[in-house]
Amino acid sequence: MGNFYYKNGDLFCEKVKIEDIAHEVGTPFYLYSAEEFKDNFTAFEKAFSGVDHLVCYACKTNDNLAVLRLLVKEGAGADIVSGGELFKALKAGFSPKKIVFAGLGKTEGEIKSALEADILMFNVESMAELELINKTAGQLGKKARISFRINPDIDPKTHPYISTSLAKSKFGISIVNAIDAYSVASEADHIEIVGIQVHLGSQITTIAPFVETLKKIIKLMGVLKNIGVNLKYIDLGGGLGVTYKDERPPGPEDLAEELIPLIKKTGCKIIFEPGRYIAATAGILVSKVLFIKETTAKKFVVVDAAMNDLARPFLYDAYHEIVPLKEDKNKEMIADVVGGVCESTDYFARKRSLPLFNEGDFMALLNSGAYGFVMSSNYNARLRVPEVLVIANKYFIIRKRQTYKDLIRDEEIPDVLK
Repeated sequence: MGNFYYKNGDLFCEKVKIEDIAHEVGTPFYLYSAEEFKDNFTAFEKAFSGVDHLVCYACKTNDNLAVLRLLVKEGAGADIVSGGELFKALKAGFSPKKIVFAGLGKTEGEIKSALEADILMFNVESMAELELINKTAGQLGKKARISFRINPDIDPKTHPYISTSLAKSKFGISIVNAIDAYSVASEADHIEIVGIQVHLGSQITTIAPFVETLKKIIKLMGVLKNIGVNLKYIDLGGGLGVTYKDERPPGPEDLAEELIPLIKKTGCKIIFEPGRYIAATAGILVSKVLFIKETTAKKFVVVDAAMNDLARPFLYDAYHEIVPLKEDKNKEMIADVVGGVCESTDYFARKRSLPLFNEGDFMALLNSGAYGFVMSSNYNARLRVPEVLVIANKYFIIRKRQTYKDLIRDEEIPDVLK
C-alpha cells in the first residue's frame, strides 16, 4: 500500500490518520499522497537515466492543479489531450517545451493556443489534422513541430476499452500508411517533423508489446531516413499497468532493461507519457457506510460514494480493493458494496469477501488516484466530492466539495418560462 499503511490499527496516509480527515472534511472524498506521486514519478526518471529522456505525465489521469504543480516541481513534462488540459498545464507551471499534445479531435482553437504557447510538439492522428495544423501555423506565421501517432497494429493484451493500438482502433495512422504521411508532411510549408509517437493503450501488464512496438518503429525510422526524414524524438506513450488485484505488471526498471539497448541505437530522445503508473496508487476514495441491507438473495453495504464519484467499476468491471479505516482482521462478510445512484450498475464490489462493516464505519477504495475524480460527474444531481492532498504530516483541501449553488451556477431559466 506504499504511503498508505496501518499503524496501531488505524489507516494512515503518510503521517496523517485518515479517520481524522474523514471527520473534519466529511465523506466521500478523494485523498492523495504527495510522496507516492513523487516516488512513482522518480521510479521512471531513475529507470531511464541512462538515456536522454523526458517523462510527460498524462494529465488526463488526474488533473488537479495541486497534483500538476507537484509534478512540475519534480521536473515532469505534460501529455495533454485538450485545450483545457493545456490551460491547466500552463497554469500549473509546466514548461511549454515539455508539453506534447495528443488526441485525435483537436480543434482549430486548441491548435492555435498550443502554437501560441510554443509547445514541444503535436502528436498528429490524421492527415486532416495535419492539414489544419499547417493552415493554422501559417496564419500565425509559425512552424508547428509534429510527430505522427502511428498505429502499429499490436495487441497490448489489456481491456478492449483501453486498448488503442489495434488496426480497428480509431487512434493514429496505420503503420502501412506512415511513409506516405511523413512524405506529405515534409512538403508542408508550416510543419517541422521532429518525432514519431505510439500509444498502445492502458493497464498493460507485460513488456513484450512495448519491445515489439519499438522494434517496428526503429525499422520504420530506417525507411524514413532513406527518404530524408530524420527524427529527434521517439514517444512511446504510456500504458504501464499497476496492481489492482492480482496483476503482476513490470516496473519502469524492467521496461528500461529491455528498451534502453534499443533506444541507444537510435540516437533519439525518448519520451514517455505515464499517467496511471504515477497516479493510481497515490490516491484513495474514502466513503462511509450508510446502511447494511439484506435481501433474500444477498447482503448490501450501502455507502455514501457512488458510481458518479468513481466510474471505473461500472465502465470496466474494474477491481478496487476495499479496506476499513480501522483494521479488523478477525471478522468478515460477503456482500455487494453499492452507492445510492438509481442504476443497477452503481456498485464498487460484487459478492466480495470483505472485512465486517457496520453502519457508520469508514472505508477506503484503494488505487483510485487515476481516472477517479477526473471521470466523476453530477449524475442524479449529486455533488462532486472534495480532493485532499497529504504532504508529510499535514493535509490540504485542493478542491472544495461542491455546493448546491455550484450545481446550478451555469444554468439559466429563460424569461419565457418565468
